[in-house]
Amino acid sequence: MSAGGILRSPKEGRIDPTLASRVTSPAAVRGPLDGSVVSSVAILSSIGIVMVYSATAHLEPASVVPAFLWRHLSGVVAGVVLGLLVFRMPLERVRRLAIPFWAVSMLLLAATLVVGTSVKGASRWLTIPGLGSFQPSEFAKLATVLAVSAELARQSSRSAADPRRLLVPLGLAALPALLLVQQPDLGSAVVIVALTGLLVLLAGAPARLFVIPGLAAVAGVAGYVLWKPHAAARISGFLTPWDLSQREGFQLVQSFVAFGRGGLLGTGLGAGRQKLHYLPEAHTDFILAVVAEELGLIGVMAVLGAFVALLVAGVRIALHARSRFALFVAAGTTLLLTFPACMNAMVVTGLLPTKGLALPFLSYGRSNMLVCIVAVALLLGIGCREGAPDPPKVGAAERRGLIGT
Repeated sequence: MSAGGILRSPKEGRIDPTLASRVTSPAAVRGPLDGSVVSSVAILSSIGIVMVYSATAHLEPASVVPAFLWRHLSGVVAGVVLGLLVFRMPLERVRRLAIPFWAVSMLLLAATLVVGTSVKGASRWLTIPGLGSFQPSEFAKLATVLAVSAELARQSSRSAADPRRLLVPLGLAALPALLLVQQPDLGSAVVIVALTGLLVLLAGAPARLFVIPGLAAVAGVAGYVLWKPHAAARISGFLTPWDLSQREGFQLVQSFVAFGRGGLLGTGLGAGRQKLHYLPEAHTDFILAVVAEELGLIGVMAVLGAFVALLVAGVRIALHARSRFALFVAAGTTLLLTFPACMNAMVVTGLLPTKGLALPFLSYGRSNMLVCIVAVALLLGIGCREGAPDPPKVGAAERRGLIGT
């Protein structure tokens, strides 16, 4: 459905040119930045910078500013610069670039399997001389969200009930998921499939259409676990971490210890011990355990509370969107930022097997930080241009048309 679709009078069949121009013009509707989004991201990014420094300072004690922190900050700066450009980009241009961006991301994922840098048995990084390494999987997540949003926006909600119409959006998710499994990166594949499923459900697809794809996904994950020894080991470490505390369950047990030592108020910033070669990947996947030890339950609740505030603000922006594409992008970027955070929190607390998922804005990693900031820029842009506080006064039928035809 076009942006003007929700401004069309059912009786007259005409579009109010004034309201239509307010929706389609990239600069005509410019409300204030959403304070909840800005403050949540500022809190999370600030905590992330501090905790990355705390978790990596001991790795380079002779350096005033560890190289990890420099690289993390460079990701923040690059993200802000790119985010400003994306924020000013008309949403229609974003829609036109969605499929090309997805195609480039698929080429980068394929290239990773051929010439990627292998670390600990996983080929997830590409290296560009002069620029360093990056993870194409992070860009593939955002690219898939945008491509699926563009395809769903092209269809009407009545089309979502037709299983044949779901082949394209599901295919847009299936290809990157298959490429990611080959790296192997099951966590990112699960995120892409889950986000696509939620967007398709939001588009109006009945739940019954998810039965067969859901069973196929479960069978695929089960087969992956049986096929990959390291995946089976992770399941064992998840189910009986204390029995395998010196092997598969070592990382999870050390995370438990970090949470236990932190208590309510924490041991103090920089005073944590688990990051000192006890907790593997303390500055990446398990950064929340470092927060728990040094800042205590209060610090963890501050982080989770900021993500909840971001989720609520993102949902609010999506509900006020004036076009289907804006709705799906706002919902998709919100989920892209909060769904992995939920999974990461469940992993470090032993509610899910370890998956190698970064905690957005907190975990060390330039690729993830860059993508997260760009996602925020898209969300803020939609909030300013399409979700201004003073929306066009249209009837109830037209407002319902946002998700309808």
